[in-house]
Amino acid sequence: MPGPAPDTAPLFAEPSHGTLRLVAYLALAGVVMVADHRGHYLDGVRQAAARLTGPLYSVIGAPARMADAARAAVTDRSELAQDNAAMREQLLLAQARLARLSAVQDQNTRLRELLDARTRLGLKAQLAELMEVDLDPFRHRILLDGGAEDGIRPGQAVMDARGVMGQIIDVQPARSVLILITDPGHAIPVRVVRTGLRTIAYGTGELGTLRLPHIPFSADIRPGDALVSSGLGGNFPAGLPVGLVRQVEPDDSATFVRALATPYAGMARSGEVLVLHDERELLHAPGFPDTPMIGPPEALPLPQPAGAPEAQAPQ
Repeated sequence: MPGPAPDTAPLFAEPSHGTLRLVAYLALAGVVMVADHRGHYLDGVRQAAARLTGPLYSVIGAPARMADAARAAVTDRSELAQDNAAMREQLLLAQARLARLSAVQDQNTRLRELLDARTRLGLKAQLAELMEVDLDPFRHRILLDGGAEDGIRPGQAVMDARGVMGQIIDVQPARSVLILITDPGHAIPVRVVRTGLRTIAYGTGELGTLRLPHIPFSADIRPGDALVSSGLGGNFPAGLPVGLVRQVEPDDSATFVRALATPYAGMARSGEVLVLHDERELLHAPGFPDTPMIGPPEALPLPQPAGAPEAQAPQ
């Protein structure tokens, strides 16, 4: 039986043609790199290659750029929406602060006017704030924040900085009810400043209107005449501004005339009022003159309602 064939493979195999080509390419690349580094021979080739491959890179990178742009747009829009919301909130806060400051300024102005009116009138009065308005359209009544504990009593006259508003009809420990002179159930004795004519002004149920019925034809009353409280009855001190006559016409009987007047007081605008103390109490107060006032104080000019003719000065 023949033995195994002897191994005739050489100890070192001869290099293949592929290996030789690889070595040749590497050597050529090294030579080219060294030559380009020293002489910059391939700059033109690189520029030409960049020009050829630039559009390809642009096309390949377009989706990524579009995604980045969309993401940035969404982010910018979200930030813009947040900024707008923050700016709107700041604007609302600024408007609220401005409205509050304006309200405080208006209140300070009203308070100064009330204090000035009290000083000019020379009457003892205390300040009260309007708390609630009766919503019944046929009753003009207001709840004040002062009551019996503050020295307020039924029958006391109430006015704002411009004129008489009404009088107290009900008193609780810490609250009181004011009936306005425009209430249909209220009447106030008045005097025409120009002629001295005494009559009664009745409420009509309208905040801007008082009614003066049954005035004799011979009486001298005309639009523009100023009305002040006459002091009769003792509920209202004499000489307080009440209103301004705006219309005079014959009544249905043709025997008398009737007049309509506009109250001086801001029935729907006042926020604070003066509660006047009883005149009899004032007459016995230290330092108060022995004779009561019988006309409007000279230092207190009669206010004019908006759009009304100018009243003549008292004679």
